[in-house]
Amino acid sequence: MRILVVEDDPHLVRQVTRALHEAGFTVDVASDGEEGQFLGETEPYDAVVLDLGLPKKDGIGVLEAWRASGVRAPVLILTARETWTEKVAGFDAGADDYLTKPFRIEELLARLRALIRRAAGHVSPVLRHGPVVLDTRTGEVEVAGEPIVLTAHEHKVLTYLMHHCDRVVSRSELIEHIYDQDFDRDSNTIEVFIGRLRKKLGQDLIQTHRGMGYRLAPGTGAGTSL
Repeated sequence: MRILVVEDDPHLVRQVTRALHEAGFTVDVASDGEEGQFLGETEPYDAVVLDLGLPKKDGIGVLEAWRASGVRAPVLILTARETWTEKVAGFDAGADDYLTKPFRIEELLARLRALIRRAAGHVSPVLRHGPVVLDTRTGEVEVAGEPIVLTAHEHKVLTYLMHHCDRVVSRSELIEHIYDQDFDRDSNTIEVFIGRLRKKLGQDLIQTHRGMGYRLAPGTGAGTSL
């Protein structure tokens, strides 16, 4: 899952970025409103962390521009502004959630996980598809009750497929959501990760739709559970 952080405080950016990376997210950073607006309109993100008090362009203006241009990624506003009028302005501009500084990193991560789940149509933090169970809170994966160890990129691929298990996901979409904008992207590595996942999770779980992409096999009891 790929996150955009639009924040001009270098210390906070380092803190948030480190926590997001440790939680398994891919992260891009913009330090002003203009750059943030550009990235949000040109790159696909699963969620956005947006400060309001930004250089060059205020966060509310950025958010309004995103929504006007059709950007649908869930947005978590992160700000030191505490008045209810500013919160209302943020929600009315298209925000999905609001977190006031100072905050706990654990709460930020929990809110982002919830936003991403809901955007994909899931209500529970535990995702299930057939014998595979993914706990989005801990990152733990089980197959038929047995814990499975995945590499970071294998985990990112599985997480994205589990969140979007109702449709075919193209190779290019996977690439866009597991790598940041500066990564040297090689589409052939996706096939490698898919092959490794099949060996660990079962050969029949991930289907290849030739010329289209990959999908978790339907009819295997997909769903979510507490």
